[in-house]
Amino acid sequence: MTAMFKMLSRYFDRFRRDQRGAVIVEMTIITPLMLVLSAGVFEFGNLIHDKLLMEAGLTDAARYAARCNSQLYTDSGLAAIDCTAIAANIAVYGKPSVTVVNGVVTDTPRVSGWQTSNVTVTTNNSCQDTVVGGVTQYRATTAQVCTVRASGTYPYTGVGMLAFIGIGPITLQGSHDERLIRF
Repeated sequence: MTAMFKMLSRYFDRFRRDQRGAVIVEMTIITPLMLVLSAGVFEFGNLIHDKLLMEAGLTDAARYAARCNSQLYTDSGLAAIDCTAIAANIAVYGKPSVTVVNGVVTDTPRVSGWQTSNVTVTTNNSCQDTVVGGVTQYRATTAQVCTVRASGTYPYTGVGMLAFIGIGPITLQGSHDERLIRF
């Protein structure tokens, strides 16, 4: 019996000292984890990129809507323009009008899948106090400042990593307020 224990002991000692194959074992343990982490970083970067593009579009739309004056066109005898529709086009496509061929918009949106129906531009001259709770919100000579708000949502579907780990679709939201400037 002791001869058998000595033989097993020598076998295990030799196995413990043998380094061949150790790297393969370590790599098979680490590789899946590294791939999942890399894919997660890529997915998160893609999500942030889409959010920043969406917010840039909303900023552009709010800036345009704050300066657009459809009443000026009407008073001048010109055809009235729809400032909110133009601002929504600017938010999504980066330009005031889109190219439509056979009822299909052929322009590429800033964020793939984003549509003008996901953008709301509020130009109802909502006025806000310039000082709220002792904090100056807007620099002005009046007690209130009127603003325009462009807000939007985007259903982020991503590249599949979120679905892989069981997180459902994410809806990105953003908005931008701009001081109303009319002439």
